[in-house]
Amino acid sequence: MTGSMEHYTRKLRHYAGRLPLVCAEYGSSEGWIGANVDPLTPPDSATFVVLPDIGFFEFIPLRGMDGCEHAEPIGLTEVQVGVEYEIIITTFAGLYRYRLGDVVRVEGFYNSTPRLKFICRRNLILSINIDKNTEKDLQLAVDEATKLLLAEKKLDLLDFTSYADMVSDPGHYVIFWELNADAKDEVLQSCCDCMDRTFVDPGYVGSRRIGTIGPLELNVVERGTFRKVLYHFLSRGTSVGQFKTPRCVGPANRAVLEILNEHVIKRFFSMAYY
Repeated sequence: MTGSMEHYTRKLRHYAGRLPLVCAEYGSSEGWIGANVDPLTPPDSATFVVLPDIGFFEFIPLRGMDGCEHAEPIGLTEVQVGVEYEIIITTFAGLYRYRLGDVVRVEGFYNSTPRLKFICRRNLILSINIDKNTEKDLQLAVDEATKLLLAEKKLDLLDFTSYADMVSDPGHYVIFWELNADAKDEVLQSCCDCMDRTFVDPGYVGSRRIGTIGPLELNVVERGTFRKVLYHFLSRGTSVGQFKTPRCVGPANRAVLEILNEHVIKRFFSMAYY
């Protein structure tokens, strides 16, 4: 229920009613990492205690989302509360010092074992200039904008992703939305403006103010477009159980970007003032 799956938590809350949502464990296809020892904690604030005997863990300290490539990895007992790290794992299955690409923050300790909070995937970062907006920043912007959608009857955001357009001059953020029904243009324009204003990263705000980053672009795609994205990944061998909608489409996913652009039905540019 964290990272790219966080978007679906609201829908789960709707269908679960009074049942608690339990974010039980933190794992990846490479191996398990931690367990939530306080399962009744809301998913958005869940932390995971590292399972120290399930593998050998190391951590690369990060002073920013661009990281410290030359920072020396440290051991499980050397991490500090409040610091963000990228996880390295060595497993019994044969992975040796494998970089998961997950950025976590140490929130405390359970006995002598760190409690980790998942922050984002390191490669899922929107950046044009000196700006750096993570998967979490994107989620917050989308959540704020969808409040305007929910004010309209029967409107809901089914799925979304983003892209940092470096070809246009100036570069700008492109957000793709798939909705469950048609929305009025004025509502979608307001959503576009809202997302642009919600990115509060100083690098983004400053770049927008001086014009080195252009207005945010919102593209609404046909219903079923993200299912086509799913089928694309499945055709390349991705397991349906492991599939997560990429929240930021990078240069390695050109085919996904082509699918999205082919099915755009409405396009809006932010009119937010900076």
